[in-house]
Amino acid sequence: MKKRLIAALLCVVMIPQGIAHDLPDLGDSASSELSPLAEQRLGAQIMRDIRWKDAAYLRDPEVEDYLNWLGDRLVAAGPGAGLPFQFFGVNDPTLNAFAMPGGNIGVLTGLILAAQSESELAGVLGHEVSHVTQRHIARMLGKQSQTGMLMLASLLVAVLAAKSSAQVSQAAISAGMAAGMSTQLSYSRDFENEADRLGVQNLAAAGFDVRGMVGFFERLQKNARLYENNAPAYMRTHPLTSDRITEMENRVAQMPYRQVPDSLDFQLVRAKLKVGRQPSREVIAEFEAAARGSSPSVAAQYGLVRAYLQTRRLADADREMVELRKRHALSAMIDGLEGDLRIAHGDPAGAARLFREARARFPQSHRLMYGEIEALIDSGKAADALTAVKAELQTTAGDATLWEFRARAEAALGKRLGQHRALGEVYAIQGNYAASAEQFALAQTAGDGDFFEQSAVDSRLREVRALLAEQMREMRESRGQR
Repeated sequence: MKKRLIAALLCVVMIPQGIAHDLPDLGDSASSELSPLAEQRLGAQIMRDIRWKDAAYLRDPEVEDYLNWLGDRLVAAGPGAGLPFQFFGVNDPTLNAFAMPGGNIGVLTGLILAAQSESELAGVLGHEVSHVTQRHIARMLGKQSQTGMLMLASLLVAVLAAKSSAQVSQAAISAGMAAGMSTQLSYSRDFENEADRLGVQNLAAAGFDVRGMVGFFERLQKNARLYENNAPAYMRTHPLTSDRITEMENRVAQMPYRQVPDSLDFQLVRAKLKVGRQPSREVIAEFEAAARGSSPSVAAQYGLVRAYLQTRRLADADREMVELRKRHALSAMIDGLEGDLRIAHGDPAGAARLFREARARFPQSHRLMYGEIEALIDSGKAADALTAVKAELQTTAGDATLWEFRARAEAALGKRLGQHRALGEVYAIQGNYAASAEQFALAQTAGDGDFFEQSAVDSRLREVRALLAEQMREMRESRGQR
């Protein structure tokens, strides 16, 4: 019953095609709330659809590295320590963030740019983390009833739609409230108040300025009053009242004052997002003025280098990179930018050396890892790239980007079995089991692998075909429900 109601609602509000399919079983109908395992499975399914089917998903490992560093710092300091969390960016100017089942938290680029300090951004993330740790989605079920099912379904639709359209999100919430509007609003207020209280505590425990959370919400409330018909999306999906603001202010007033400087990467991420893929003349002029002022910041200098690089003004980018390096600022993002500049000059070998040296300083950087492997392939060192990618896959077998690099390296070395096997893994991670099975079948007939490689391919082909059969069965059931 739960699965049918949720699948139907997901289809009605027109969220991206594919999310309504393959929803996992939400647990025993006698349970009063969504089980932790079912919550994880549901979150993984939704996250897979966003990551591979939504063009707004921000495919930027530097931004994702930063968001996970910031989010993990908050999680480690609160009740969510040890729980699996994943933070990711969404390329959208809307001011919003959203939590989904299973610890997946999306942050829109508009929110990052609107935050005036890192503590403000951390305050929003802390609030979303609290929604997850308190299992608000699961608790929305309440008593076992059709109303509870509709409320859960509408909430899931809302957090998905909220990432890019506050209007669609609001419509989804309204549709689900028809059966129990007063209860829905009551739960919403309770959950928001609980997330506020725990979010402030979490922010303080993680070493941030708790005033950042209050300041950010106050600014949202002020903007909502000034532009009532165009309130920030975060206000619409997280109803903000004067009582909530007052309660947060009272709570913060009892805490010791703490001035916390922003991290360098917070400023660099904001500069990178502001530059974008194709900076306008106005954006370039703004960074030029900031970088050549009386006290230019590292972020302004970084932004100017990136803006010149994006517009292929390589000589100007080289000159400003020299100035940036004189600042002796340490960041994986600065090293990554210099590597990109080497690649733009047609020197992938030099870029590979730079990325490798930088990884010794920042071993956790996915961006530097990807940069080194890709530069090795582009410089004709596919064997070295294959060795590196195999080592990384030992601990991160679910990384589709690494499998894509492995497919490229295997192809460059003329290894057909390895190439098709790697592509099979890419499609399997994406949930495209039909394409995955096709690639494993091609690997099976390649004829250039040893016994162990062939056995691994045979085994994976059987597994993927079983997953494909299950996927097709669930799709048929989903169509039947509609």
